[in-house]
Amino acid sequence: MNPPSTAHVASDQSVDALIKTIRIPPRPSMLLDLQTELSRKEPDPVRLAAIISNDVSLSASLLKVTNSSFFGLRLKATSVAHAVKLLGIQQCGLLMTGIIARQAVQTEKIPLAKFWDFSSKRAQAMAHLASRMRICSADIAHTFGLFCDIGIPLLLERFPDYQETLVLANQEAEEKFTTIEQQRHSTSHTSIGALMARTWGLPEEVSNGILLHHDYAVLADSATDERVRALVALALVAEYGIHRYHGQEHWTEWDKGGQLARDFLGLANDEVEDRFEELHDLFSSVH
Repeated sequence: MNPPSTAHVASDQSVDALIKTIRIPPRPSMLLDLQTELSRKEPDPVRLAAIISNDVSLSASLLKVTNSSFFGLRLKATSVAHAVKLLGIQQCGLLMTGIIARQAVQTEKIPLAKFWDFSSKRAQAMAHLASRMRICSADIAHTFGLFCDIGIPLLLERFPDYQETLVLANQEAEEKFTTIEQQRHSTSHTSIGALMARTWGLPEEVSNGILLHHDYAVLADSATDERVRALVALALVAEYGIHRYHGQEHWTEWDKGGQLARDFLGLANDEVEDRFEELHDLFSSVH
């Protein structure tokens, strides 16, 4: 085997040095405590409520979301313990993971309201599709939907021209989204997002799915973990459903990977349209 060239080694070192300049938020201690409790054989709702109650801001956010139109609960939560009881342990865990992520991942100059709105819709849509199609865990699908593009705000914070990169990548009809990022920044939101997912202790299929979610060729690659392929396919359907909901019929990423996603999921065109209608109804019911 030939030794790597000096230029190649230098290039790898420069990329490593670049990645070290990108701020990846450490896993919040609150998230670690939540994950530890949820991973127990029998998670305790009392202990879960106690963990959440240690943070006044997170407690207030949980109560606000629990009592919002999204859940449409007949009863209103009056305390964190009451919210946990009304939502259930797993749903509460998913909700708290999203709230913690919003607080931990912020940019100084660019508002992220649209980013989080899209991420929340994708998480809801993927959980719905996973339950409907029984192709993977709805909880894992929700987590993936929430964190799928988490590398984007981190790169927005690092590179002043990354917003321009997003525009170019979204318009690109042939090259992979991540190819445009690599050409301009020597890294991609998928690489950075996967690194953060691993740092935060998210499931392996989630971090691998984040890394590969613009590499649609994996959908036809039986060597790739089927759970990862399921997440990539569901994300494509979910995202196109969101674009359609907002009146955008044409989306370049669907042109690149839509047929592969349909084939992997075993969906005929009319069945895909049925899924889009379901997602439209889902979004309309909570907004």
